[in-house]
Amino acid sequence: MEPAFQDQLKGNHCWGCSPTNDSGLNIKSFWSGDEAICSWSPGEQHSAATPLVLNGGIIGTIIDCHCICTAIADAYRREGRPIGTEPAIWYATGALNVSYQSPSPIAQPVTLRARITETTDKRTNLSCSLASAGKQRATAELVAVRVPQEWMAGR
Repeated sequence: MEPAFQDQLKGNHCWGCSPTNDSGLNIKSFWSGDEAICSWSPGEQHSAATPLVLNGGIIGTIIDCHCICTAIADAYRREGRPIGTEPAIWYATGALNVSYQSPSPIAQPVTLRARITETTDKRTNLSCSLASAGKQRATAELVAVRVPQEWMAGR
């Protein structure tokens, strides 16, 4: 099995998806055909007002990170080179629209499924779903914008 997208990116310090951020969520995304899959298990610290359900902001964060990493992995794939090779490819969130259908139980893992819906040289559109306990809990549309390498240096 290929390493997770996130494990192949150099210099990623994101709270949601960096493998080196010890206090982060550390999500892991993988290709399954043309779809990117992520399975993640929340902890009690990720709860909403009730300790029984996953916080909506955490849902938005993992959808955002999964989709951005999928856009990056897709760009590398379209260029025919391994993820993380130079010159580096980075994307940032241009727009994120999350629709919540029902609460996601905190005691169950969540599964995210992202698909590329459109690409240009500078933008990738994605759709994503989040399911838990056998039920779809949220859907999202994300616009990922390709950013120059200087962006990673904070310039």
